[in-house]
Amino acid sequence: MRRYQRRASTAPVLAVLATVCALLAGLLPGMPAAAAPAVNYTNPLVGQRADPHIFKHTDGYYYFTATVPQYDRIVLRRATTLQGLASAAETTIWRRHTSGEMGAHIWAPEIHFIDNRWYVYFAAGRTDDIWRIRMYVLENASANPLTGSWTERGRIGTPWDTFSLDASTFVANGVRYLVWAQSEPGISTNSNLYLARMGANPWQITGTVTRLTVPTYDWETRGYRVAEGPAVIQRNGRIFLTYSASATDANYCLGLLTASASANLLNASSWTKTTTPIFTSNAATGQYGPGHNSFTVSEDGQSDILVYHDRNYRDINGDPLNDPNRRTRIQKLYWNADGTPNLGIPVPDGATPVRLRPHDLATSYLRHYDYRGRVEANVTPLADSQFRIVTGLAGGGSVSLESTNFPGYYLRHRNYEVHVERNDGSTQFRADASFLRRAGLANGTAVSLEAQNVAGRYLRHRSGLLYVEPVTSTAEQASATFHPE
Repeated sequence: MRRYQRRASTAPVLAVLATVCALLAGLLPGMPAAAAPAVNYTNPLVGQRADPHIFKHTDGYYYFTATVPQYDRIVLRRATTLQGLASAAETTIWRRHTSGEMGAHIWAPEIHFIDNRWYVYFAAGRTDDIWRIRMYVLENASANPLTGSWTERGRIGTPWDTFSLDASTFVANGVRYLVWAQSEPGISTNSNLYLARMGANPWQITGTVTRLTVPTYDWETRGYRVAEGPAVIQRNGRIFLTYSASATDANYCLGLLTASASANLLNASSWTKTTTPIFTSNAATGQYGPGHNSFTVSEDGQSDILVYHDRNYRDINGDPLNDPNRRTRIQKLYWNADGTPNLGIPVPDGATPVRLRPHDLATSYLRHYDYRGRVEANVTPLADSQFRIVTGLAGGGSVSLESTNFPGYYLRHRNYEVHVERNDGSTQFRADASFLRRAGLANGTAVSLEAQNVAGRYLRHRSGLLYVEPVTSTAEQASATFHPE
C-alpha cells in the first residue's frame, strides 16, 4: 500500500532559494557576513519517490532509497549533503524477478550498514500472486553500495506466512531488533506492528515475536485498518517509534509509540501509544497524506531530520496505488521540553522554515498568536513559531518572514507594533513587511532585522511582544538579536 506525487518544475524554487541562501549567509553587497542556519533545505527533495529512507554513513555520504512508481526495481543515490540528494545520480542496484518470488510490488526499501556490510530490506510480491507480499534482504560487501554486487539473502521468516512488509532495524542497549508490519491470523486488520531480536545474521529473527500495536483508533482505520512503516529514533532515555496509519490517501498520517530505553522492549506493555496522530495532512500548507517516514541528521550533526512522503493535492482519481506522485520531503524535527519529539506540520513547498530564538532568552522563540508577534517558550502549536525567510516583498536586498501555518501572512510592523497579517499587495504592506538583514547586534553569528522603511528601528521583543524600535543599550541589542534554528 504505497503512493507518490506530482513534481513541479524546480527552477523557480531553486532561483528563489539561491537568493534566500545568499541573504541568510550575508553575502549580498553591503551586508555583513553571518552564519546561516544549518538546516536549510528545499521541498520537495525528490519527486515520485515514496517510502523514503535516508542513511547518513561514516564515509560522509547520505544514502537515499525509496519506492519507485513502477514497483520494479530498487534505486540508490548518494550525496554529501541532504539537498545534494535532489540532483544526485540514481543507480538501479537490483531489479525484480521475471517469475516467482520477488517478481512484483517492490516496495519500501531501506538501506542499513551492519557489521561492515550493506543491507537493503524491502517487500515484494510474486509474479503469479502480486499481493503475496513478504519481506526480503539484499547484502553488499563493497565500501560503496552503488558499486559491487548485491546478494539475495532471501525472505525474512516470521511466525505466520502472511502479508508482511516495511522491515526496519535498530540497536538498543547493544541488541539489534527488527520491527515490521504484518497481518496476523485471527485479527481483522490489514497490518499490525511487530518486534523481534535479530538472529545470527541481519536476515533472520530469533526468540519472542511481540505484537506492539493493532490499529484501533479512528485515525488508524480510515479506508484501511493499518499500522505500517515503523521508524525508530532514540533520545532522552527513550525510544520513539513512529508508524503510518490508515489508507495511503489524504488520511495517511503518523502515530507514535514510546518506551523507556531501559525497558524490556519485547514486553508490549513497555510501549505507550499516543491517542492522536502526531503528523497529519494540512490544507493550509497544501500537503496531504504525510507518512512512511525515516529519520536522519543534519550535515553538522546538530539537528534531527524527519524524512517522509506526501502529495500536494487531496483528491486522487482511482486507486492511490496507481497514483505515482508522492514526493520525498525533509524538515527539521524539534524536541519538546518534556523530551518528546515534535514534528510540527508538513511545511509548505519551497525553502525550509526556521525558528528565531532571541539571544537573551535561551528557550523562547518568536511566534504569532492572535495575529500579534510575540516571544514565548514552549510554543504550541510549534508551527506558530516557524517562518520562511524569503526575498523581501519590497525588494532592495530585504527579506520578509512568511508564516508557515498561514502561508501568505507575513510579519509586518504597524504603528511600530509587529503583527502577522495577510499580504494585501499594497505598497505600504510590502514596505512594512520588509527588513534588512544585519549581523546580530549582540552576536555577529546571529541576525538582527532592521525595518527597511524606518531606518534605525529593529525588530525586538519587549514584555513578551514584538516591536520595531531604536536599539541603544546592551540589553536592547540582545532583545533585537535572533538565532535561526
